[in-house]
Amino acid sequence: QVQLVESGGGLVQAGGSLRLSCVASGGTFSNYAMGWFRQAPGKEREFVAAISWSGGNTRYADSVKGRFTISRDNAKNTVYLQMNSLKPEDTAVYYCAAVSTGSYYLEAAHYAYWGQGTQVTVST
Repeated sequence: QVQLVESGGGLVQAGGSLRLSCVASGGTFSNYAMGWFRQAPGKEREFVAAISWSGGNTRYADSVKGRFTISRDNAKNTVYLQMNSLKPEDTAVYYCAAVSTGSYYLEAAHYAYWGQGTQVTVST
């Protein structure tokens, strides 16, 4: 059973940056591909970014490509989401998720383990 805890959310002005972290415990972190998802009020949860177990493969939603970077440090059991050039439409609760395969998925249904989420609010 993997437990995930996100941190790093907050309030930032448009154009600013935040770095989210997600620390995993209770499993062998390098056995899991990781994903970041977000959910805005009144909207469905959507894919943001994902990374393979080794960090060698990544994938981004078109809406964040070129602005967000996902990375992982398997020695620290941590996955990161660096968010630059933030926009008001990036406002959401951000969740990290883990799936016990080497390759990532874009669909939330594949991920068995989820964190509690961290709020990101981007003001104009």
